[in-house]
Amino acid sequence: MTTEEILSAGIDIGTSTTKMVVSRFLLRNVAGLTHVPRIEIIEKKLVHQSPIIKTPFKSKDVIDMEKIEQFIFEQYQLANILPENISTGAIIITGESATKHNASEVVHTISNSAGNFLVATAGPDLEGIIAAKGSGTVQQSKQTGKVIANIDIGGGTANIAVVQFGEIIGTCTLHIGGRLIEFQNGVIHSISPPLERLMQRWDNPLKIGDAANDPRIAKCIEEMVTLLANVLSGQLQDEYHPLLLGHLPNWFKQVDAVVFSGGVAACIYEDNCSMRQYDDIGERLAKALQQHDALQSFLWIKPEETARATVTGAGTQTTDISGATIQVDAQALPLKNVPVFQCNMNASMADVHRIVANAVAQANTLFSVQENPVPFALYFSQLPYLSFQDVHELCQVILQQFTLNSRSNIPIILIIQSDYAKVIGQTIQSINNEIQIICIDQIKVETGDYIDIGEVLPSGVVPVVVKTLAFHSQ
Repeated sequence: MTTEEILSAGIDIGTSTTKMVVSRFLLRNVAGLTHVPRIEIIEKKLVHQSPIIKTPFKSKDVIDMEKIEQFIFEQYQLANILPENISTGAIIITGESATKHNASEVVHTISNSAGNFLVATAGPDLEGIIAAKGSGTVQQSKQTGKVIANIDIGGGTANIAVVQFGEIIGTCTLHIGGRLIEFQNGVIHSISPPLERLMQRWDNPLKIGDAANDPRIAKCIEEMVTLLANVLSGQLQDEYHPLLLGHLPNWFKQVDAVVFSGGVAACIYEDNCSMRQYDDIGERLAKALQQHDALQSFLWIKPEETARATVTGAGTQTTDISGATIQVDAQALPLKNVPVFQCNMNASMADVHRIVANAVAQANTLFSVQENPVPFALYFSQLPYLSFQDVHELCQVILQQFTLNSRSNIPIILIIQSDYAKVIGQTIQSINNEIQIICIDQIKVETGDYIDIGEVLPSGVVPVVVKTLAFHSQ
């Protein structure tokens, strides 16, 4: 193999905006001729960026799926690409769009119609991580060693990912965004539920119909920005704060620098503010961020992408490539939304039966739907050195436990931390050639992750998206 090209698409359906990118990945075997093949993505290039459109809704709680599909196919035509040419990518629903009644239906329907898609349905933590990659913050942290907080602020949420040396060390999500208060004809048209809960602490809260220049709006924005500053400086301890979405900040290092991405960031760094087309608080929020004294104590770093950070991350950063030493039943692919259960093998071979039996039983209990078993992936971490006899014994135990606990028509899906995937997969098939086996390696996962596995590429590897599935509620 010299090089191989694949196409990836990223689609971000956000609270305020929807956008799409198409990227070209270049794959190459980076191992020497006498070594085990190691296929890596050596180049990622954006080949098409869509315009940023207003996310279409049929009603306040229902996304207009038909209009989004029409937009996507128009972009394929403009890029001169057929949907079936797409090998990988991610569709994500971000911000408050993930709370809409048909959010799950939209993302899965589009993934089935818009090409050979892998689906990453972003919960707030994953949104922040993808944005930090797309904005260039992860790469920036590798180069500087600084603890950098990427704050991606769109219409409904501020997704924070804190990074050092290229590794995510913590996340947090806040109800801070440009569309939390919207105006129409000079008065307040809508107030988001989290802000209504915040203002319950006030003697005289804002209400729909109040003037768009009411001074209490500035007070509301000031509370949002002060909360963000407190989060970044480690001062938020109230797990029931009305503007906190999910868990408290979970990083334990002091933040050195901040990077803002998202639509609101375009109003901070760029003359052409993407929030200007909306009658809301987006521009005012951007100004308040720039003028807040506590935020000025951090080093400010300009991102590579602002409004397009999340979609760029979705299109270029969500896909991993498996190892080349894998064994897969091509007829079972692609697979989507497969839950992962980690099986730690840091023990002697004498304990192998007990460890695998416990892991398979726990996974079946955890993932079965109404007592019906569903496919799940068992991730074998910290495997010791295995002799041929050890491999055979391990495979017999795996087969025994999977056939005991699962239906015969469900494939066995294994992810191996070390380069044992091919020998384990082939050994299982030699013992029972009627079992569908997907055995891959060189992918890092843990219990609670979900994975999508794409079809086998000509180089013999498979594209994999590791994700967190969550349609969060308000």
